[in-house]
Amino acid sequence: MRDGHAGGVGSGRGLDDMVRKISAGILAVFCVLLLAACGQKDKMGENMYQVYYVSNSETRVEVHSHEMQAKEPEGQLDELVACLSTNPEKLEYKAPFAMGFQILNRKLEDGKLLIDVNAAYLDLSVTTEVLVRAAIVRTLTQLSEIRLVMMTVEGNPLYDNSGGTIGWMNSDSFINNDGNEINTYELVGMKLYFAGEDGTKLVGGYREKHYPTSMLLERFVVEELIAGPSGQVEGLYPSINPDTKVLGVTTRDGVCYVNLDENFLTVVNNVSTDVSIYSIVNSLSELSNINKVQILINGEVPSSFTASTFERNLDMVTTLEK
Repeated sequence: MRDGHAGGVGSGRGLDDMVRKISAGILAVFCVLLLAACGQKDKMGENMYQVYYVSNSETRVEVHSHEMQAKEPEGQLDELVACLSTNPEKLEYKAPFAMGFQILNRKLEDGKLLIDVNAAYLDLSVTTEVLVRAAIVRTLTQLSEIRLVMMTVEGNPLYDNSGGTIGWMNSDSFINNDGNEINTYELVGMKLYFAGEDGTKLVGGYREKHYPTSMLLERFVVEELIAGPSGQVEGLYPSINPDTKVLGVTTRDGVCYVNLDENFLTVVNNVSTDVSIYSIVNSLSELSNINKVQILINGEVPSSFTASTFERNLDMVTTLEK
């Protein structure tokens, strides 16, 4: 009986050992397959890049994955530039390099990529330009050969909203100090003053629009004035030459300093210089932190101006006839 019992126990232990060996074998095979799958995923991950596009609303950037086909660095750069230049067939978003301007030249040296574009780039609105630049830089700096990107316009530097030159950029260039991305927008209500029909008076109109929180609201107001009335309200006409470029806007101690180029002095639609000036002054004075405005042309106060700084002038404001 003991022998039989012992033999039974031995057989049970042998069966257990066999089960353990089979289980271990299955586990080993599973681990090998899992590692192989992970290895394949990692291998695919090495070829996957994020391409940044501009949303159709031009209020943010969108990210789409792209599997890189090229193997050599120059070919990879060409491939990403092609992605940034091609709009999708269904037009769900906009490719940055297909937004009305052209690349004239590009040069990569010591990890720095210089991209020179034509003057049509300057026709982009301020908000769109920032998003275009962010999409380009974020996409291209994923390549290990590119650490920094700089954009120029026909050999000339770009300027930021404070009038300073925009130099070499990486993806961190589009993160605010509070850690938020630069394409963060807020809805703001503004009262803007445009010219009346005869060009001698100003007419106020309200506008609601999203603006980038990375930009000074004062500059956004000036940019909107230059863009002109939206056409949704009849009786409002441009008060500023649309070719005017904003070189810088800063505010200190209640005084807003607006630096424009010489195109501001060329009037449009029989609008007087005073109407153009007070279009800016009255609109900026609607902001709670602005008491006075100084307008500079290429950094200097023109001798033709009647004052160096201006305050709100409601005598120049009229209402639309109903």
